[in-house]
Amino acid sequence: MARRTKAEAEATREALLDAAEDLFFEHGVARTSLEQIARHTGVTRGAIYWHFKNKADLFHALLERVRMPFEELLDEVDEPALQDAPLEALRLACHQGLRRLEQPQVRRVHAILLHRCEFFSDIDPLEMQNRLADECRGEMCVQFHKAHELDLLNPALTPEKATRLLQSTLGGLFHDWLREPERYSLSHEGGALVDTLFQLMSHSPQHSSHP
Repeated sequence: MARRTKAEAEATREALLDAAEDLFFEHGVARTSLEQIARHTGVTRGAIYWHFKNKADLFHALLERVRMPFEELLDEVDEPALQDAPLEALRLACHQGLRRLEQPQVRRVHAILLHRCEFFSDIDPLEMQNRLADECRGEMCVQFHKAHELDLLNPALTPEKATRLLQSTLGGLFHDWLREPERYSLSHEGGALVDTLFQLMSHSPQHSSHP
């Protein structure tokens, strides 16, 4: 019984997050109430407070469901042959990230954060965006420092500049694509731009095939 109750509680929590995702995407975060989320889920408002302290806590949990630290992307492409090829590892991780951003749930939650979330009570979308960006920046910079030490990075770039260049490119690609995601494939067209960028950042640019 205890196991079933725990499973039911988890199912309710996921249903609340699904409802919040639908309503936040349709109406925006500030214009969606906890009462609306409860009705959409078919539970009482009290059920929301059983799982979440407030709307901000619920929104943070929504972000956590699609959060993908860059270190995790690097782990997914980790291969022995890439141990001394940090730029190639970064390039493949970027491709992996672009593919994951095309997943419907990941795309919707990021669209909410970027375009449908206003400053509201204890919800600060800019702080959330900066936190996610800082997490990625740190791991990218580690890899670019490795490339610099191995003399693989273009001498015109410091690891810090390379990090900023890559992060700005990825951010610009994603923001542009989110406006009209049906127009083109982020993983294909964005991936081609990523490949070009890494060729330019490499000390000895080499054309590599698309993953």
